[in-house]
Order: sequence, then C-alpha cells, then structure tokens
Amino acid sequence: MKFQSEPKAFQDHSDEAQSPLVVILGATAVGKTELSIKLAKNLNGEIISGDSRLIYRGMDIGTAKPTMEEMAVVPHHLINVTDLDKPWSLAEFKQAVDKTIIDITKRGKLPVLVGGTGQYIRAITEGWGIPAVKPDHALRKILENWGKEIGVEKLHERLAVIDPLAASQIEPQNLRRTIRALEVIFSTGSRFSELRQNQASPYRICKIGLCRPRVELYQRIDARVEAMIGAGFVDEVQKLLNMGYSPDLPGFSAIGYRELVDYLLGKTSLEEAVVLIKRRTRVFVRHQANWFKPDDPTIKWFYVEAGYEKNVEQTIIEWLAKHRR
Repeated sequence: MKFQSEPKAFQDHSDEAQSPLVVILGATAVGKTELSIKLAKNLNGEIISGDSRLIYRGMDIGTAKPTMEEMAVVPHHLINVTDLDKPWSLAEFKQAVDKTIIDITKRGKLPVLVGGTGQYIRAITEGWGIPAVKPDHALRKILENWGKEIGVEKLHERLAVIDPLAASQIEPQNLRRTIRALEVIFSTGSRFSELRQNQASPYRICKIGLCRPRVELYQRIDARVEAMIGAGFVDEVQKLLNMGYSPDLPGFSAIGYRELVDYLLGKTSLEEAVVLIKRRTRVFVRHQANWFKPDDPTIKWFYVEAGYEKNVEQTIIEWLAKHRR
C-alpha cells in the first residue's frame, strides 16, 4: 500500500449537531491498540472494538486481543461478549455499537472505535442499513453443505459472479458472511448489495488511519505470529476444541485458528501451519487496503514513527475544538 507523503486534505462533511466519534483504523499489526489506549486515556475516551473476532470469549492470543492490563487502563467495549457457537450478525454488531456510542457520549466521554475489520468499521461510519431479511435455515444448511463440498473460496467466487459488489466487501475466507449474502439473494431475488441502503451517519466522525511501509508491516506480522505461538496459541485452540466447539464454527475461520485446527487434527505440521498463518495474514492485509484506501479524503493518515502519537492527538484535539465551537 503506497501512501502519499502529503495526504489529501482531511474532509469532514458531518453536521455540527451530531455526536463525535473518533475512529482508529488500519491494517493488522500496524499498532492500533497501543495508540488507541494512549489517546483514550489522554482524551477522556472509551474504546469500542471494531474487530469481528474480539467479540468471542476464549479467542485471546490468536486475535491479539488487548490484555487485561491494557483494558484496565481505559474502559473497553464489545470484547468478550459472546461465545464461539453464538456468532453475531453484522446487524447485531452495528446495533450494539450504536447503543454503546450513545451510552459513552451521555456520560461525557469520547467514543473511540478501533479496528481492522473494514466491513464493521464502514457499517458504522457510513450508516449502513442492513437488509432485514429473516434467516432461512433450510436454505442456509444447503449453502453450508455446498460450501463444504467446493470450499469457502470457491463459494465466494460463485457469489462474485452473482453480486460482485457484495463479494468485494466480504473476505473470501469468511464462510458465514458469504452464505448470508447468498441466502438473501436466493430468498429475495435481489442482489445483496442492492438491499443494503446507506443512511446518513448519526455521528460526526474523525477517522485516523495508521500506516507503515509494507516490508516493515510484514516483519511485524511474522514476529507477532511467532510470539503468538510462543505464548500458547496452539494450547488456546486445543482448549476451544476440548470445550466441544466444532471446528466448522464461523469463528474458527479466523486466520490462525483454522490453520492450527488443521494441525491439531493431523492434517498438517506445525511448521506448515505457521507458514500459512503468516502468508494468509499478508494476503488479508492487502484485502484490508480495499476497505481503507490511502486516497480516501475522509481519512487522515499517519505513518507510525517517532513522535507521531502527539501529532495524532493534536489533530483530534483541534477537530474536537472545531466541533464544539
């Protein structure tokens, strides 16, 4: 991902009466957690997770979930809120975030939404109206079996033929969201992307994007994967399986978990699994770039380098001052 040395002027089109919301976004391993905690502490804020995996209890090491010590510094929300066999829909996530933002704002605090799950972040910042189509469990089961038969990426390719826009906004490895999009299409006869209506955002939003040179980011990813393995990632996955969770659950589709499940089931070696985790994380980073574009005029980009935190903080302070005038 190439970033301009002089990013385009930061554009803020939201209305003065709207509630303020700071968004910290960027690729996996870029450094969002560390920055967001510092900002929230200094700016009287509270953090809302915008990561689709941090909602699950028991998925700690492999999701790089903030530690208990980090979460004790400032309040964190939407972390450890459901079990692996009770996944949330995008609509449920959005409803929970909206409710949390209202609560934080009413208490005079600054909500700070942090994450790398592009679909989740944009659902909030762009006011997505999620299609209100009731689940068709019989059809869903058929689609699940089809996905198992041809593989999740092949199923995603089928979605791309029917609804290219919807497919471009769903990770190829995300079986649950691919199935949901196909389910809505087959149930309604309309493209999933056509049913999602954007609404005016109820928030006044300051988007802060973090970036690093691609080589440096890849080095950080490799080091983080090695650290996760050393911290007991394999044991974490084994514990979840021992608790009776099926390896077919959507949560296990997360990068790292599905590779280690294959290792624990004897389908691959640990060395091969680690190589795949690193490789697929790099691919995921490139996919994230489709959600967080360097030429997006609504995002103020910062290189993660010495002293950048103060520049980010000052940018937000000035933005808040403008909002409160």
